[in-house]
Amino acid sequence: MSLEFAIEYSCPLRARYAEEHLRAWGRLSNIHTRVTTGETLSPSEEKLRFVERAGVELERMRRETGVCETCPAHLPREAAGEGESVGCLGRINYPIEAQFEKFMADRVQLALDTISAEDQPRLLRILVEADSPFDGEGTKSLRQVTTPDNLRFFELRLPIRLAREAARLTTDHVFDALAGFTAADAKATTYARELPYPAAPDYQDFLALVLLNELSASERQRLHTRSQNYKQFLRLLAALERAEVLRSRVLLD
Repeated sequence: MSLEFAIEYSCPLRARYAEEHLRAWGRLSNIHTRVTTGETLSPSEEKLRFVERAGVELERMRRETGVCETCPAHLPREAAGEGESVGCLGRINYPIEAQFEKFMADRVQLALDTISAEDQPRLLRILVEADSPFDGEGTKSLRQVTTPDNLRFFELRLPIRLAREAARLTTDHVFDALAGFTAADAKATTYARELPYPAAPDYQDFLALVLLNELSASERQRLHTRSQNYKQFLRLLAALERAEVLRSRVLLD
């Protein structure tokens, strides 16, 4: 279970396959990697059988996605790219880790407490405004969900409340902002949400500040080791940087 994202870019692969097919390949390659690399969380029997049945499709996927290596929209493998055969795709696995959510809350609070308002990313200023469009309700509803397989969207059942200038904010508001905006062409793309091209710089500035700013090399390495979500949000940041260059949007679902 994951939030999937993609850089919207016309390429030879998309000329031959529908977006839904590419997303299915993304899920297949991700499951195959987790099954074969001995991850901590063992895959279910259903996933194992799925990969076993998909041998032919895996081979076709590997052959067809060879074009991704030279594509301008190809994201770096070192940025949570393990198992992402379609180079412009990525995913953020659920549940969102409690430790990552705490990291996000600490970093947002630190930015508000130590950086002057005029130097803060525009998205951060929008979050603290009383009439912000990111009301936290979408994330709040997801926290209440437990699937029939006993899976959750967030490890924490309650959001983390911020303080001082951000006293009206919780991490629900932050994750609402990171979920982007409703896409008008969801039926065509299969992605329900989007980060439009004009918003890319604002999202880049915010994620770069929260994920990278003034973190030592040792701190970043510790986060890489301990948090899967941290690496995955770095890949989303890379997607936004690439999308801005290509004057494209990032799709999410």
